[in-house]
Amino acid sequence: MKPLATAQLPTESGLFEVRAYDSGFRDFPHVVLLSKVEVPAGEVPLIRIHSECWTGDVVGSLKCDCGPQLDASLRLVAQEGGAVLYLRQEGRGIGLVQKLKAYNLQDQGLDTFEANEQLGHQRDARKFDVAAKFLEDLGWQEVRLMTNNPDKVNALRAEGIRVTEVVPIQFEPNEFNAAYLAAKIKEAGGAV
Repeated sequence: MKPLATAQLPTESGLFEVRAYDSGFRDFPHVVLLSKVEVPAGEVPLIRIHSECWTGDVVGSLKCDCGPQLDASLRLVAQEGGAVLYLRQEGRGIGLVQKLKAYNLQDQGLDTFEANEQLGHQRDARKFDVAAKFLEDLGWQEVRLMTNNPDKVNALRAEGIRVTEVVPIQFEPNEFNAAYLAAKIKEAGGAV
């Protein structure tokens, strides 16, 4: 899979090359942020597969830990070399409108997975296999994966990508996301 467009992108975290890839939605491509720091010879690149979270990534919602995970990932990848793969899979793959409806159900006591099901969706509709195609384009057959989600590890391995290390990325819960984080641990083994 080849990028639709590329550009240099200086950020507060460091310098990246941003690559846009087809997501099936013309105006909402998947994005790879490739650190301009070269991975030393013999070292394995650090990557993060991050599913879009408008509420957490853009406006800093306290209902999840997505924004802090993205920020930390960008900083680490910018320092060590590697990439952040930003997949357009808002709200565990149900989209922003449905996610907002799920928020209302969560406010009534359902967890994130139960709310998705109540709305008629899968508990988690995200797919991570496309990330392997981006890694192939980068020429990477083995990676260190920054995640708490075993589904991401399994998806890469199923596509022939060797995950040499899983690097956890966790933050202390707050009063707004404690139940959300507990549900991820209980229902999905810590999946994010």
